[in-house]
Amino acid sequence: MALIFIRTLVIFVTTFIVMRLMGKRQIGEMQPYELVITLLIAELACIPMADNSIPLLYGIVSILTVYLLHQIVCILDLKLPGAKVVLGGSPSIVLNKNGIDDTQLKKNNLDVTDLIASLRTEGYFALDAIEYALYESEGTFSALPKKDYEQMQSSLPIIIVDEGKFDEKNIERTKRSKAYFLNALKEQGCSSEKKLLVMTVDGNGKVYMQQIGKKYKVFHLNWEEKLW
Repeated sequence: MALIFIRTLVIFVTTFIVMRLMGKRQIGEMQPYELVITLLIAELACIPMADNSIPLLYGIVSILTVYLLHQIVCILDLKLPGAKVVLGGSPSIVLNKNGIDDTQLKKNNLDVTDLIASLRTEGYFALDAIEYALYESEGTFSALPKKDYEQMQSSLPIIIVDEGKFDEKNIERTKRSKAYFLNALKEQGCSSEKKLLVMTVDGNGKVYMQQIGKKYKVFHLNWEEKLW
């Protein structure tokens, strides 16, 4: 028991020191290569603690080797032009002045609902209230709202069409039918929901509509009263 305690203590101290030496970003928002290195260190630290037949020195040397590799990669990241993009990737602008960039979303294995969820987390609910939105290379999300964005989101928008498919439950919430929204689409020059990347509507009848590969449109439906 005493041997296991000592081995665990040594590995803990070694791992703690190495993580501190790696810098604050290593325990904050990590680049992909930093996440890999952190996972490796965790695995290497567990092996000598769990298996007494493995010399403790093997675990320590392995952890220090990974730390050395981390330092080499960091130097390349800082000193070589273009290395940062290769090692960590680059930010992806997923929403711009033309609307949602579906290509960038797919590049990051995301869809429209993921983008909307990220916006809601930041306190933005209307797609047309945002000037730009992007995902950083380490996965964090940020958005630049328009000056009068608060006036653009007086009511919560819900998704009516998501990548060419109607959302039946949300249509019921509007107390309208598919035919009603199809007619609204045709008036805006869109013959089918299949051509839509997204369509949302809020309780005031404001519609955000974007066809695949085209700039978004905002228009209002003639609703007699606010629905929610």
